[in-house]
Amino acid sequence: MNEPIFDIAHLAHLEIYSPKLEESVAFFRDMLGMDVAHRKGKSVYMRAYEDHYHNTLIITENDEAGLGHMALRTRTPQALERRVDAIEKMGYGLGWIDGDVGHGPAYQFQSPDGHKMEIFWEVDYFKASEDQKTALLNRPQKRPGRGVPVRRLDHVNLLAQETNKNVEFLEEALGFNVRERILDENDKDVAAWLSVTNLAHDIAIMGDGLGEKGRLHHICYWYGYPQNLSDVSDLLIDNGYEIEVSPIKHGVSQASCMYVFEPGGNRVELFGDSGYLIFDPDWETVEWKGEDTEKAILWHGSSLPEEFFIYGTPIKSKEKVK
Repeated sequence: MNEPIFDIAHLAHLEIYSPKLEESVAFFRDMLGMDVAHRKGKSVYMRAYEDHYHNTLIITENDEAGLGHMALRTRTPQALERRVDAIEKMGYGLGWIDGDVGHGPAYQFQSPDGHKMEIFWEVDYFKASEDQKTALLNRPQKRPGRGVPVRRLDHVNLLAQETNKNVEFLEEALGFNVRERILDENDKDVAAWLSVTNLAHDIAIMGDGLGEKGRLHHICYWYGYPQNLSDVSDLLIDNGYEIEVSPIKHGVSQASCMYVFEPGGNRVELFGDSGYLIFDPDWETVEWKGEDTEKAILWHGSSLPEEFFIYGTPIKSKEKVK
């Protein structure tokens, strides 16, 4: 057994592209109760009310939807140096940036599939204004009074042309642990769920049904209560948003969830709960294969549409534009 790598703390923020910037912002603000933390150029920086950092979501205006980048925070400045060294030796480095709104210097790189990523140490913590402060001292701010507010960033799901190569990169370069995986008849990864935290996954990698590279399947925010999924479904339907998958439960992760499209075309998953947590340092990867796979994807609820396994952003010509 190789010595575990403990240099990455967690998923810190995500940037998504949207061709309908203000409509996308309105979705996250008015439906999901998120706050606008800052605006800069063509980007809007947002956060959920239990996110401790300045922002966890950046929406940037772009001709097409997709992932701008995903960001990870290291555990220490020294951990940042170690991971940069490892990534550079593997040949995936892009170089340093001075920082951005909400964080300090960051090292940018790409996955084998071309997803842009960055790691950093220095962050700006959210400071509540007087009217946002709450007597619940372990919560960054009051629960917003609009929409059905999500509580925090949960995970990201990336589509990949070469699933195994990307999974191995996350393991070897960043220290991610494969918690669950779906295998094909040749024992190759159809999909894998990885984490550096106690969650069943911080990042998921799925094979791209169109064979494309570097696309986004979905981003996910967390509620903590399954009832919120029914509440937000009513709100979304009343306001004309497209729900792709009504509340269901996955076998993988055991999470209660649903899927909706934000106006820019990106898929958003909402977690009613996180399923199980992992505390065992010797966790044995759960492997789903053959007839078990059906329950891995859908434990109970309505069936998933065929498009669920094909659609990603940027959108390709074979797909329906949302």
